[in-house]
Amino acid sequence: MKNFKNKVAAITGAASGMGRTLALELARRGCHLALSDVNEVGLAETAQMASKLGVKVTTAKVNVADREAVTAWADQAAADHGKVNLVFNNAGVALGAFLDTVSPKDFEWIMGINFWGVVWGTQAFLPHLKKAGEGHVINTSSLFGLLALPTQGTYNASKFAVRGFTEALRQELDIENCGVSATCVHPGGIRTNIARDAKMDHSITAKTGGSAQAAKDKFDKLLNTTSAESAALQILRAVEGNKRRVVVGPDAKFLDLLVRVCGSWYQPMTTFFAKKGMLG
Repeated sequence: MKNFKNKVAAITGAASGMGRTLALELARRGCHLALSDVNEVGLAETAQMASKLGVKVTTAKVNVADREAVTAWADQAAADHGKVNLVFNNAGVALGAFLDTVSPKDFEWIMGINFWGVVWGTQAFLPHLKKAGEGHVINTSSLFGLLALPTQGTYNASKFAVRGFTEALRQELDIENCGVSATCVHPGGIRTNIARDAKMDHSITAKTGGSAQAAKDKFDKLLNTTSAESAALQILRAVEGNKRRVVVGPDAKFLDLLVRVCGSWYQPMTTFFAKKGMLG
């Protein structure tokens, strides 16, 4: 997709963070918007800011873990705008927990939003993107979809799943040659609320001796190297260039290279830092 003018983009998690900055940057480029989030207050704020840039904006309160709700939103967005060209499956949450004690409810919660939300969003919007004749699916994985960290196993599972799903999807779309493509996004530390809003399981305190809040604070510092505005620009450049993968931020690029060079030998290093209390 060479430009975004007069295109229509659907964005999940649009109430704040990368979702909001993507919406505003697309609006500056003349792209109309269908926005969703569970946070109606933040969503309305994003819509108001984007509308001032002269594009049509529609909003919907959508839990991306609810397949029927996502499908209904996709159909409504296409009806409201006449078409949809892009879907940014951006909504995500975080959970700190040890894998042997994490509750099934919490594990299902994070997978429902981070992974199934991406699947439902992709499947719901793909028919509309194909009908438009020119489209792009942008799925947000993470640096933690490239490497794993202790206490982040549930998050790793969801983001590795997004990576595998999107890489396979891209190949299938290439085979189909339908005018639609896909990009997997791997952000590193982005200055958003995801760490501050993360759930922290009691196992963090029990097994590390530190408080859940201290772990959250350290995790927030790790995720504080690249602005959401910079991340949005990098993502949109990748879409324009039809990139299969975009690794966002210097930390993500360095650690991606480290994993490529070291293979699984990065794991003893992260274990060492975790034991020293440097990773949360």
